[in-house]
Amino acid sequence: MTKLPPPPATAPRKRPTQRRSAATVDAILEAAARILETSGYEGYTTNAVAATAGVSIGSLYQYFPNRESLTQALVERETAELLAAIEAIGDVSGVDGIQQILNIAVRHQLQRPHLSRFLDLEEARLPTSETSRLHGERAATILAGYLKKAGCAAPGYAIRDVMAITRGIVDAAGCQGETDEMALAHRVRAAVFGYLDMIARDPVGGLVP
Repeated sequence: MTKLPPPPATAPRKRPTQRRSAATVDAILEAAARILETSGYEGYTTNAVAATAGVSIGSLYQYFPNRESLTQALVERETAELLAAIEAIGDVSGVDGIQQILNIAVRHQLQRPHLSRFLDLEEARLPTSETSRLHGERAATILAGYLKKAGCAAPGYAIRDVMAITRGIVDAAGCQGETDEMALAHRVRAAVFGYLDMIARDPVGGLVP
């Protein structure tokens, strides 16, 4: 039986602890993002990232041992920004909270669509980091609260379904290069609230034609 090679390490070598080192890491991550947007995966090398960031390759390797760890850090940065926007919604009605989460997801995708699409693919390929897992759990908890306030009868699987519906439509729009935020948000809301209405009327299936 062929033994598969171990997955590449994705954890950073070290975390920045001072303002200067944090600025260096920020510059490296933004350089990586710009290269992915302009040159795609073919131009995405650690040497190119270091040159674009204006740091030595040795400085980059102090924090990121390989390209995969750099990609993982980009995923964590994007999920942190998404979570921060969701947490800022605050105390609103259940329906309004759900709508705002959907709008945030659409806006986040369309702000940097090429980067978002690449990171979506890489997020599925790479091991999930503890940071990304916690971000996802926190976002799901907030969504669950709004679903409960909206009177959702089955918030357990509804959380997964709503997130899957949203990601599916948003990712497909990204692949097609869509840029109309209002139109995309309208379709996402129609799909999600149509789904929620259906399970509210027929939670076990087979009752509504």
